[in-house]
Amino acid sequence: MKKFFYVLAFITILLWFWGPIFFTFLASLTPSSDFYDLNKIFPEKLTFEHIYKLLITLGGWNAILVSIQVALIAIGISFLLGIPAGFALARYVFPGKNLIKLGMLFTRSIPLIVIAVSLATVYLRLNLADTVVGVGLAHAAMVLPFVVLITSSIFSGVFVEYEEAGMIFGLSRFGAFLRITMPLALPGLAASAIFAFIMSWNEVFAASIISITNRTLPAHILSTAMASPDYFKFAAGTIMAVPAMVFIFIIRKYLISMWGISLK
Repeated sequence: MKKFFYVLAFITILLWFWGPIFFTFLASLTPSSDFYDLNKIFPEKLTFEHIYKLLITLGGWNAILVSIQVALIAIGISFLLGIPAGFALARYVFPGKNLIKLGMLFTRSIPLIVIAVSLATVYLRLNLADTVVGVGLAHAAMVLPFVVLITSSIFSGVFVEYEEAGMIFGLSRFGAFLRITMPLALPGLAASAIFAFIMSWNEVFAASIISITNRTLPAHILSTAMASPDYFKFAAGTIMAVPAMVFIFIIRKYLISMWGISLK
């Protein structure tokens, strides 16, 4: 009886999470003639027509390229600033250390809509509005707190004794960081980079208010697919979900180390 309830709970949780994903994928591949037919639960055939039209006809492919460029800019800037900051939080003790961590988390508690007008005004004055670099900077600002905290957890999992041993054998502090700490932390850093990519990939509000022609995929979908028939909306959901699911599948074994949690 206990085994039966375990299996039942497992199946229920599995259906709870995978059910919406399955039906989203199914609806995106359903022909328009079968989509609104109430007598058909499952379509008689599948088609990639909606996804193709969304990518080619409605300009989704260009939006994907913009999203990739924006995400790479956000990752580059956030890592350039976040890795040194995360290392400092992991290795040094100084007044206000916990307050800094709390402040970085506090930045995520402020709704972006509160600063939307100010953000758009600043971007217009700096000529960054409707540019890929401008959207990348906005995403970097949102990703940076997470990068700092995640890299801090990753570096905390690397024993400081390894760095000290390297310095005993002639390495400088920076040399020990590059040749010892970074290689050991590289899997977690790669996972956090993909995590930052997903955050940038899914962000929609900032990209919508500061760009018009150079819009990321979520902002483009918000302005085009949402005004289209329902099967286009499901096709847009599929296009948005697949990259994130693939990336999560790739980094699944690094997620624990990314948050600095040890199973030993």
